[in-house]
Amino acid sequence: MERPVFEADHQRFREVVREFIAREMTPHHERWEQAGLCDREVYVEAAKQGVIGFNVPEEFGGGGVHDFRFNAVVAEELSSARVHGPGFTLHNDVVAPYLLNLANEEQKARWLPGFASGEEVWAIAMTEPGTGSDLKGIATTAVRDGDEWVVNGAKTFISNGIHSDRVIVVAKTDPAGGSKAFSLLVVERDMPGFTRGRNLDKLGLHAQDTAELNFENVRVPAANLLGKEGHGFYHLMTNLPEERMSIAVSAVAASRSILDETIEYAKNRTAFGRPIGSFQNSRFVLAELDTEVDIARVYVDRCLGVLARGELSAVDAAKAKWWTTELQQKVVDRCLQLHGGYGYMMEYPVAKAYADARIQTIFGGTTEIMKEIVGRDLGL
Repeated sequence: MERPVFEADHQRFREVVREFIAREMTPHHERWEQAGLCDREVYVEAAKQGVIGFNVPEEFGGGGVHDFRFNAVVAEELSSARVHGPGFTLHNDVVAPYLLNLANEEQKARWLPGFASGEEVWAIAMTEPGTGSDLKGIATTAVRDGDEWVVNGAKTFISNGIHSDRVIVVAKTDPAGGSKAFSLLVVERDMPGFTRGRNLDKLGLHAQDTAELNFENVRVPAANLLGKEGHGFYHLMTNLPEERMSIAVSAVAASRSILDETIEYAKNRTAFGRPIGSFQNSRFVLAELDTEVDIARVYVDRCLGVLARGELSAVDAAKAKWWTTELQQKVVDRCLQLHGGYGYMMEYPVAKAYADARIQTIFGGTTEIMKEIVGRDLGL
């Protein structure tokens, strides 16, 4: 299907990303899955090829390209290859906007060079053991003490939690502040009192390190306040639409990838003396999935074009996120069913795709929260 949202530069970049994944990631992915995390060096290599850091200004060592369609290319190629170890989309799509839009000039000079070169891995810590989608329920606190903030609390399910050198922490800085209670603070690896728990054992995405983080009287310099004090909640709401689009892009690409493999499987796997794809039920299932994935891609591509113009609404991003991730669940489930017993075996790609896909309707805002956003926009 023709995709006019992408131009020649994006297509050339896609070849670079695809080649990088094939050379530097796919051969190591099984080892990363067994280890529970990837090699840190892959971030540096990715930066050298412009796969990460391309949206950082050139003066700080980046590519100086601010066009989310390049982010989408990276997300699509990673999902198509089903290589999930390094948090490249977290790096490009989630963390970068916070640094580019909220950091002051001193902070940019201090943080962006290492970020752009891949030598420093970043994470963002929102979720807590008792707080998921309800961000206003965050209990981690930061109390001002002279030129420092003293941070106490715990975070969980933090992607890049083990590898991260710096973490953007959402903390309550004003207990009585309501929606203005929260601020963003950058906590660094060697700060006393900052510790990491275990690398969490997840259902899928085993090569992506995900950890618990603990803060016990961590003294964070006031110079590490990111954005405006008391505006943390607003900063999060501003940046979440891009994160949700990144997830939507990944969902469609992953759906297309496993669907194409299943179509080939249905042509070659026989039952009752004929290919399973020749049975009407199989044809109808695959026809339905093929149609819905194409429709989802058209909507997501339209959203990408709007986002490239800086006009994408939080509501449209929420629609894209919930619809495409729920579709991904449907696609992998139906594709696994068509594989029969082999689909339940982890040596078949569809089984791993099934496990990896399950988080998609949860992180970045659950399907229920996305529907709430859309519903409120309807005046309900």
